[in-house]
Amino acid sequence: MVRQRVLVSFGARQFSRIAPPHPQVIRVTKNVAKLGSPKEGPKPRQLLSLPPFPGFPLPGKKSVNTSHVTAISWVKYYFDEIPDSVIQSHFNKSLVQIECPSSSDSVEKEGLAKPMRKIKPSDVMEVGARIHIPVSVAETAISKRFDTIPSGTLYPNADEIEYLQRLVKYKDSALLVLNKPPKVPVKGNMPVHNSMDALAAAALSYGHDEGPKLVHRLDRESSGLLLMGRTKESVAHLQWLFSYINKAQSKCQAWNDACEATYQRYWALVIGSPKDKEGLVCTRLSKVLLDDGKTERVVLAQHSSLEPSQEAVTEYRVLGPTINGCSWIELRPLTSRKHQLRVHCAEALGTPIVGDYKYGWFVHQRWKQMPQVDIEQSSGKPYKLRWPEGVDIQKGSVLSKVPLLHLHCRELVLPNLAKFLNVLDGKLENVHPALSTRPDLLRFVASMPSHMKISWKLMSSYLV
Repeated sequence: MVRQRVLVSFGARQFSRIAPPHPQVIRVTKNVAKLGSPKEGPKPRQLLSLPPFPGFPLPGKKSVNTSHVTAISWVKYYFDEIPDSVIQSHFNKSLVQIECPSSSDSVEKEGLAKPMRKIKPSDVMEVGARIHIPVSVAETAISKRFDTIPSGTLYPNADEIEYLQRLVKYKDSALLVLNKPPKVPVKGNMPVHNSMDALAAAALSYGHDEGPKLVHRLDRESSGLLLMGRTKESVAHLQWLFSYINKAQSKCQAWNDACEATYQRYWALVIGSPKDKEGLVCTRLSKVLLDDGKTERVVLAQHSSLEPSQEAVTEYRVLGPTINGCSWIELRPLTSRKHQLRVHCAEALGTPIVGDYKYGWFVHQRWKQMPQVDIEQSSGKPYKLRWPEGVDIQKGSVLSKVPLLHLHCRELVLPNLAKFLNVLDGKLENVHPALSTRPDLLRFVASMPSHMKISWKLMSSYLV
């Protein structure tokens, strides 16, 4: 009788066809079997967008016999500071994608994700093609201790000289390129002795009678590639080049073409995201004094204002999705104005740079107090933060209480001045035969400082 009741109870049990039970699997951990749900598949990856392929030949790349560029060569060229093995592994895992050429403008206007397909490392790049790759490709090792900034002295000691010389990425007879760390002033007044120009004059002369001179400036809080001239002639030519970008008037056509190819690219982390994924900001900037009469501030010039102003032009491009209320963007200044990128991000785009309290104080206050909920485009689910192991987020990263400025001059392309210097000075009519084999353009890529590396790693640690 009892057996019949049991059979009846099992026979009456029915499952719904609309909502079937979730499949269960048995997992054994430390000799203990447990019933649980199956292992989830791979999570959607944060994708980084590369700029459109500019075509062959690539600026600053050594010429080769082939007349085309493969996909892996283009990615290695853009991420010059990343080991080739890391890029190769992303191709081996089929993580590199390219936008399909059939994607129409209507898809972009509606804000939908563009269709993409996987790309092989040997595929030939076409002009305008855009590659997307996981942001993990740009993750680099983070030093557990920060390098100490040289002390405020006119005569740095041996350790400080060695530290400064490690910052040098390139030097020749005409110029010197440094990877400037944050929180080091570029130009110092009398009370400031640990500025880059004073330290370079004391430690980076390399046998010259005088140390290198500044050609352009970076803000004290920013980091990245800093160019210095080693002779009076080279300083004059480089300063002219940065004052009139892409405008060259010389009898040497190769020099004119190299000047037209000159550019700088910055990476910045901004609060929010621009409305358009890429565009051009063209405004006029003017300088005003605040109420104390000492503090100077750069603002967007008003059309009716009588204050003198200068034209400022910046190209921008969004690198990836919005994470924790912030977005990574790439900036390319076409003019050289004081605080140009910071003002354009804060006032023209409405997305101040993280750590820029001068032009984005009120936005920082609201951003730190607001809970951030970001949605993954492919699944529609919210992002969740996975805390990276072994990383101290309090060292100026985006999650620290007081983040440092996230503005870094990452890439620099400029003419090979040492090759053309004698021609520009009128000493020779043509380039010396011994220098003719040298490239017309030089290209440099600098890795980000530690606090920006931490923020980048936090961005790639978000999972759905």
